[in-house]
Amino acid sequence: MWLITTLIAAIGATAAWMVAPKKYRLDFLSIMLWGASIMIFIDHVLGYSGGEFLEMSTEGLITNSVVLGIAMLIPIFIIWEIAAIISIKKGGK
Repeated sequence: MWLITTLIAAIGATAAWMVAPKKYRLDFLSIMLWGASIMIFIDHVLGYSGGEFLEMSTEGLITNSVVLGIAMLIPIFIIWEIAAIISIKKGGK
């Protein structure tokens, strides 16, 4: 489900990028989210050994896959926010 969570965030960011002002750097956010989605998809394909392709639970530290997806999105949003703040302070459009 962390793949689905990231895809939803990427689609939402891309839709917001089309209507929001350019100063918020949503293009950068969209690229980061689509890149993460592609990496997660490739990880799923290469690690697939039968069974469910999209799992609801994990065997790692975070056992809920939706919570894992959200935890994976947090650093992306932090990096995007820092880039947007720097862009605004430099007088970006």
